[in-house]
Amino acid sequence: MSTHVQKPGWITVHVLNRAVAWFTRRGISVWGSRVLAVRGRKSGAWRTTPVNLMTVDGQQYLVAPRGHVQWTHNMRAAGGGELHLGKKVEAFTATEVADDDKVPLLRAYLKRWKAEVGVFFNGVGPDSPDEDLRRVAPDHPVFHITVTN
Repeated sequence: MSTHVQKPGWITVHVLNRAVAWFTRRGISVWGSRVLAVRGRKSGAWRTTPVNLMTVDGQQYLVAPRGHVQWTHNMRAAGGGELHLGKKVEAFTATEVADDDKVPLLRAYLKRWKAEVGVFFNGVGPDSPDEDLRRVAPDHPVFHITVTN
């Protein structure tokens, strides 16, 4: 497994993520945003972060554009969590997608959010050849989401 992580800068953490989370908590989705809540793998405490919920062929996915960050480690340990949009809370289970199956999902993700996250994919975009997407797939965890409530 890759250990790729791109840590967010101060502006992302203290301005952008907080702004998106603020709107999302009030029921206003910013380009598919949700607030992800997942139990910490060591503390058991709920941890939250804004994420982009993607739907492909009627199935829902979470993609980690910055790589193997804290929420991805917690998701693997917890096996699921909650997605919040305003007062609506959806509990879910999560199954990690194998690297070989990520190509169409990463392509769809980049088509939708390239302007926001493209910099984290080392020049690979939605129109890149499959082999380029396959090359970066291990660096970007993808989880299939199944709503349970």
